[in-house]
Amino acid sequence: MERDQISRLAHADHPIAAPLDDESVRRLLTRAVPGDGARLLDLGCGGGEWLLRALVGHPRLTAEGVDLSGSALDHARAAAARLGVADRLTLHRRDAAGFTAPHPFDLVLCVGSTHAFGGLPATLAAAREHLAPGGRVLVGEGFWERDPSPEAVGMLGDLADLPTTLDRVVADGWTPVGGHISTRRELDDYEWSWTGTLAAWALDHPAGPDRAQALGTATAHRDGWVRGYRESFGFLCLVLRPTDG
Repeated sequence: MERDQISRLAHADHPIAAPLDDESVRRLLTRAVPGDGARLLDLGCGGGEWLLRALVGHPRLTAEGVDLSGSALDHARAAAARLGVADRLTLHRRDAAGFTAPHPFDLVLCVGSTHAFGGLPATLAAAREHLAPGGRVLVGEGFWERDPSPEAVGMLGDLADLPTTLDRVVADGWTPVGGHISTRRELDDYEWSWTGTLAAWALDHPAGPDRAQALGTATAHRDGWVRGYRESFGFLCLVLRPTDG
């Protein structure tokens, strides 16, 4: 299986591909969406879950999503059709870092996909290029809650702690106007869902050619979580506006 296929299976029971529960997502969107007639862009949209929820909640909103995964975009199209919002959703299969559009957006999202740009500062720089005057950015990024082990850094990269992350955002010319720090329950629920859903799929397909790969991936991910980064990793979502307006 390709990486995007594994991700789709693992997120089947947790379609928000980040450690947030449904109520946290709802509150963030309420805070971030500027108005019912807004135009949204999700850079690294995956299955489009953030955009779909925004579209359902705002009947005059229009949205665009960008992702490299054809299967994820197909999932988003099918879900949009089921929900009756397909006419207000445009999807682009391309690299989010190189995406251009002929118009600006009132809200630019990038939650859990900052790696596509090489980190948080580059993600915010890219988002600024797409932003309409008075627009907002909703970004989600990991941080270290306490000093990580070398193994954790090897798995998740060179993240900063929470104060340093916020200082860097402000120094880049942004002002937080909302946010959410994932709780331990949200973090654990996400990891149990990711590993458990993928493992269950493998057990349900005992004769399938992908069974061993899926089960091995679930086991390795669970081991890396409980032994590597569980005690040190945190996740932060921020609603941002440009400080200079």
